[in-house]
Amino acid sequence: MSEIDKLQQQIDDLEYKVAFQEDTIDQLNTALTRQQGDIERMTVQIQYLVSKLQHVEPENIASQAEETPPPHY
Repeated sequence: MSEIDKLQQQIDDLEYKVAFQEDTIDQLNTALTRQQGDIERMTVQIQYLVSKLQHVEPENIASQAEETPPPHY
């Protein structure tokens, strides 16, 4: 194998690696974008639940004394 053939093979190998890395970066970007959307939706849902819990009246929550024991007691 001549020196030029070796250099061409090295260039081809580097081009393959760059193409593979670009594909991997695109896949990671897609996953990250999807996860960010999920996090934003969950943040809104948590804020909604916190708001609902803050407005729960204490008398709507049964105290331990008011709870009936489970049937196996």
